[in-house]
Amino acid sequence: MMMLKQTAKKTFLGLRNSTAGHHFENPRNVGSFKRDDPYVGTGLVGSPACGDLMTLQIKVDESGHITDARFKTFGCGAAIAASSLASEWIKGKTITEVVTIKNAAIAKHLRLSPVKLHCSMLAEDAIKSAVQNNKEKKAIADGDVA
Repeated sequence: MMMLKQTAKKTFLGLRNSTAGHHFENPRNVGSFKRDDPYVGTGLVGSPACGDLMTLQIKVDESGHITDARFKTFGCGAAIAASSLASEWIKGKTITEVVTIKNAAIAKHLRLSPVKLHCSMLAEDAIKSAVQNNKEKKAIADGDVA
């Protein structure tokens, strides 16, 4: 009976497999960095349709590698799972590599239902936004701003 309740709960939340459920129940990299840290890029994205709000932060070293990532997501289980997975996937990669991560890969890995695909889109957008913010901060620090 307990297993049936857990399965029903995960299905209700739009989490159709153990990977998505595990990321929802045990999210990785939850938290935040100081926004004024020059090595931190912050991406803040949201979905007006469902009310999900996702903040993803990356810490980038001098060579352009993401050394750490944190997220805070206010939303459904699928949004939390997508944030958690994205935060794991981007660690150790360069900022050039992570902007190639597509929502379809996140959705496929988590086996998100069609009504939850927007959650993987938020994760992709958050990655790109965090990278863009980091590039803007670096340009200001380097004096490359007109």
